[in-house]
Amino acid sequence: MLIDGRARLDKRTKNLVKRLREDDIAIIDHIDVDRVSAEALLATGVKVVVNAAPFCSGRYPNTGPLLLMKADLTLIDDAGAGIFDLVSEGERVMVKEGAVYKDGQKIAEGEVLTETALDEKLELAKKNISNEIDKFAINTLTYVQKEKGFVTVVQDLPELKISLAKRHCLIVVRGYDYKEDLKMLRSYIRDIKPVLIGVDGGADALIDEGLHPDIIIGDMDSVSDKALLSGAHLIVHAYQNGKAPGLKRVEELNLQADVLKAVGTSEDIAMLLGYEKGAELLVLVGSHANLVEFLDKGREGMASTFLMRLKVGDRLVDAKGVSKLYQPKTKIGHLIILLAAAMVAVLAVISTSPTVRNFINLVFSRIQLTLGL
Repeated sequence: MLIDGRARLDKRTKNLVKRLREDDIAIIDHIDVDRVSAEALLATGVKVVVNAAPFCSGRYPNTGPLLLMKADLTLIDDAGAGIFDLVSEGERVMVKEGAVYKDGQKIAEGEVLTETALDEKLELAKKNISNEIDKFAINTLTYVQKEKGFVTVVQDLPELKISLAKRHCLIVVRGYDYKEDLKMLRSYIRDIKPVLIGVDGGADALIDEGLHPDIIIGDMDSVSDKALLSGAHLIVHAYQNGKAPGLKRVEELNLQADVLKAVGTSEDIAMLLGYEKGAELLVLVGSHANLVEFLDKGREGMASTFLMRLKVGDRLVDAKGVSKLYQPKTKIGHLIILLAAAMVAVLAVISTSPTVRNFINLVFSRIQLTLGL
């Protein structure tokens, strides 16, 4: 099968999806495509994805390529990094039987990833999971030795426009099942009115649900201008060396932001902020909840998040837990509406039934006789 389209390429999949259209050919360099990236690709409607790296290396059973395959995408596996030097953004290319052509010349070749081949890779990856757990443990211990101050020492946190003390904080990451979780939490958000913290693109997730983020934390590389201009308190996450690339973007919008220098991920910083500012409960939406999701994140990011969860553990709960445990409050207004509806139904029955009217008249007559009225 011959497929023709314009090439859209980026070594960062989350940047590429912002400009992908369904008739484009996506070219990525993403080893072990994770579930979040796969869902982002699917949302663009694109039909062909050429990966310079393996969709599944066998390191662990990542679910991303399986999602893409179930959606009937054509996946060209391990086409080689050289493709990025041979094709430019917007150029027309053709894909045929695992090879990529430009101007009639073959410029790269991989393999069409089949369901059978993917199943074999995932089975091997399942057998390798114990090795990944060992690496995770070693990485975490190394991280503790180097960066233990991140979880043991109170950070120099900015003063906030809004108090978090003794309040619930809803921390939204545009990650796993974030859309579904936010919908399930509508009654909780309406009744409890938690402080809404968007981690980068998580701010847009809140806005898409008709909510207003109170705080936005992150590198500011995957959040929209609309979210940044929403009036939320902006906190730019800076690298350990003090550099904060996201600050330039904020300043270009003529906005003010605090800069917080800290190791770990922006998600970790959001948890730390809520914890140190006295929040009663931290509710995470779209975060990492199981081993495969942690492995999707990559070992460098896993350790800090794992340790931060240990630090704030007594106040931390996943969104799915809240949606199962929280019982919406019954409002008086709702009861009044329900009683009014019931009264209308009763009056309708009375007005249309002579038997009921005669019975009610008889009851009132007996009451009058008894009372001597």
